[in-house]
Amino acid sequence: MVYKKFGKLDWKISQVGYGMWGMAGWSESDDITSNKSLDKAVELGCNFFDTAWGYAEGRSERILAGVLKRHSEKKLYTATKIPPKIDQWPPSKSSTLEDIYPSDHIIEYTEKSLMNLGVETIDLQQFHVWEDSWADNDEWKEAILKLKKEGKVSAFGISANRWEPSNCIKALESGLIDAVQVIYNIFDQSPEDQLFPYCKKNDIAVIARVPFDEGSLTGKLSLQSKWEQGDFRNIYFGPENLPPTIERISQLKKVLGEEMPLAELALRFIASNPTVSAMIPGMRQLRNVKANMAISDGLGLSKHWISNLRNHRWDRVPTNWSC
Repeated sequence: MVYKKFGKLDWKISQVGYGMWGMAGWSESDDITSNKSLDKAVELGCNFFDTAWGYAEGRSERILAGVLKRHSEKKLYTATKIPPKIDQWPPSKSSTLEDIYPSDHIIEYTEKSLMNLGVETIDLQQFHVWEDSWADNDEWKEAILKLKKEGKVSAFGISANRWEPSNCIKALESGLIDAVQVIYNIFDQSPEDQLFPYCKKNDIAVIARVPFDEGSLTGKLSLQSKWEQGDFRNIYFGPENLPPTIERISQLKKVLGEEMPLAELALRFIASNPTVSAMIPGMRQLRNVKANMAISDGLGLSKHWISNLRNHRWDRVPTNWSC
């Protein structure tokens, strides 16, 4: 496992972390399998786990609490997120900070996450959504300073809205944000335009989420793919998105041939970008944990492959199904 510096913080984070949304809010998950997969990840060197109160109202956090307890001899980094006060993902452009993140809400949900995780200090607390029009409001800054002073949070981050990677740079200019979590994968390469250069210059950690584009970049979807009721993928891969996604995956597979599995290509693409501190694939099966952890071998991808994958960039804008 390759370990990387986490921005300006004195942390060494496993290049492949663990995204825990699928363990609480997606179909086909069960706690026994989840815990076996989490334990295997720790065994293979993973030390960074990303969860959120919004993942089934703290259930994912409570699963992580068990991992921390079972592996108390190791330093495992906890990253979680504060949900928006109003149930909008992402919030409307007209919303105010007082609508979404008043200071008492920030503090209340940090306390809830501390209890769920069973820790005294959250390593990385993140805003689960963000609008940069809020950046000049001092209320969120005061809440951050209070929680840090009390020792309840070590560092703060922002989880950038889907397909809006630059909609957080003004907040980063405050100097109070230590990390940015952003969607970055073979299709979604736009963070490289503005966000990554800013983070590199200012030593802000970058967490790449959705490395498989909610599963399409594993190569296992088809036009007939369906999931249980309530599973987010039924919305994301609706009629507007599934057919064009399948077509793009088909083009990728033609280029890839038999050289490596598509999922491996997806992770190696991210591993090849030095600005990324960690990636957080969702993993619910042991075989996926083993395969995903194995890509952190320092090899990345060749310049030829990186150049080739530039042709598969897919610039999109937020819609009512892309939350």
